[in-house]
Amino acid sequence: RMAAAPPSYCFVAFPPCSKDGLVVFGKNSARPRDEVQEVVYFAAATHDPGSKVECTYIEIEQVPKTHAVVLSRPSWLWGAEMGANEHGVCVANEAVVTREPASESEALLGMDLVRLGLERGATAREALDVIVALLEEHGQGGNYYEDGSSCHAFQSAFLIVDRNEAWILETSGKYWAAEKITEGVKCICNQLSLTTKIDAEHPELRNYVRSQGWWNEDTDFNFSEVFSLADDHLACCSGRESLEKQGGDVSAQTMIDVLRDKDSGVCVDSESFLTTASIVSVLPQDPSFPCVHYFTGTPDPSRSIFKPFIFVDDVKLVPKVQSPSFGDDDPAKKIPRFQEKPDRRHELYKAHEWARSLLESDQDKGQKLMRIMLDLEKQGLEAMEDILTRTEILDPAEVVDLFYDCVDTELKFFK
Repeated sequence: RMAAAPPSYCFVAFPPCSKDGLVVFGKNSARPRDEVQEVVYFAAATHDPGSKVECTYIEIEQVPKTHAVVLSRPSWLWGAEMGANEHGVCVANEAVVTREPASESEALLGMDLVRLGLERGATAREALDVIVALLEEHGQGGNYYEDGSSCHAFQSAFLIVDRNEAWILETSGKYWAAEKITEGVKCICNQLSLTTKIDAEHPELRNYVRSQGWWNEDTDFNFSEVFSLADDHLACCSGRESLEKQGGDVSAQTMIDVLRDKDSGVCVDSESFLTTASIVSVLPQDPSFPCVHYFTGTPDPSRSIFKPFIFVDDVKLVPKVQSPSFGDDDPAKKIPRFQEKPDRRHELYKAHEWARSLLESDQDKGQKLMRIMLDLEKQGLEAMEDILTRTEILDPAEVVDLFYDCVDTELKFFK
């Protein structure tokens, strides 16, 4: 039996379920417990004809221009679990298991495709087209974990969102199907969810499944029934109910509350997996307002705070949430890979470890610290609310240090 996929959750809420013309996106990234995620920014760039880009395992053709991106990623790899670009596109992925074994041979990881979609797509639909074209050309495969002792390979599902629409893209090998969403609440997790509403698909998808004997046209084509292992495609989304309960009021705060919920299973904290990082993005449907992206950069959102980031030129980099770089000496880049595990903890991660031990050893002090942190988070949320409701245009100088200052303040509280 194939290894279970880590139980991450991704959400999107559109009006009328979300507040005042906002699209709200969120993801908890469930990964191996000790894995470090960093938050990194890459500016828009132009590239020489014929240049290549080195992804986690393979090199592919670069494009002439890449968009600015902010990513939350396991710090050993090139791609990302989730992130956003300067055009208000957000992408998150899920590892999924289908009836086709995932390829262990090194190709593009689902996480590489997240970053490639963001760097190359100015809308959700463009990002989807980028991802499926690369899937067709290079395939997906390789180890999802920094583990030298065994290979954990998965297929991928993606939630791709912009100010106007979202796409749920589910894949098995190079075959794929996608559904477009423009209203209500949607959740995806670590199993296939697409059924008979398919708005785009691989041109050979139906021929392929017929040739495998998995579908014979007597029934409506149901993607998750055809591709799931027996009975795997159950309704996965305990978090969706929590969002739907909010009526028409899903906001950044609501999404944060859902991501923090351990009872529903959305905030994973189990023997093998932990929510190692989280993101919430608010995309105003009115393009004259900026998108706001909140990152934790640390594990367990119930003990972390969400810090806002807004794309502007010359945004200040934040080394304190970036893991150390090991260059070509990185065991993830040498063959055979992962023969050792370097210490990838960044400064904020280390501060959080200290705070966690305080929470565990001295509850009063720990609770007090947590209250201070949540107050800090609330100030950030209120300041962003102000930016999204005022009439005058945002002055970039006002937010160029935004994420930097939030991380800095958080670290000061820990000291």
